[in-house]
Amino acid sequence: MSGWQALPDDLPPEVRLFVEQLRQLKDRTGLSLVSLGARTAYSKSSWHRYLNATQPPPRQAVAALCRIAGLDGTEAERFAVRWELAVQAWPRPAAPAQPAGGEEGEKYEDDPTLPWWDEAPKESARGMNRLLLSAALLLLLLLLLGVVGAVASG
Repeated sequence: MSGWQALPDDLPPEVRLFVEQLRQLKDRTGLSLVSLGARTAYSKSSWHRYLNATQPPPRQAVAALCRIAGLDGTEAERFAVRWELAVQAWPRPAAPAQPAGGEEGEKYEDDPTLPWWDEAPKESARGMNRLLLSAALLLLLLLLLGVVGAVASG
């Protein structure tokens, strides 16, 4: 893979395979890291970390790259499975000692942040309902003020 820095020798095979395929997918788009960052909800520096295996990418970042690269449903699903296998095997940085009762072998947790275009519509609908209710109350108040003004002047 030309232009890419060498991956660490001690990477688990699942992680190495996934990152190599992620790099190929990124190369397939023809985008620079800056352009990739501009087309996704993830920065250039985040993509640099994901593509150099220093940090596992969130599931949504992989899904965004698959969309940009034009992967169909089956290919994208396979990529999601590779992601799942990779994050399970991803090396964890050394952490400070766990307090008593802490859980050993803590698993990687996916980044729950969704890009704005993937956010659940129910949140938007709830906000829209509040906006409509506020508009209706404001209209009712204006009508009431108009009626009171007409009665007072007449």
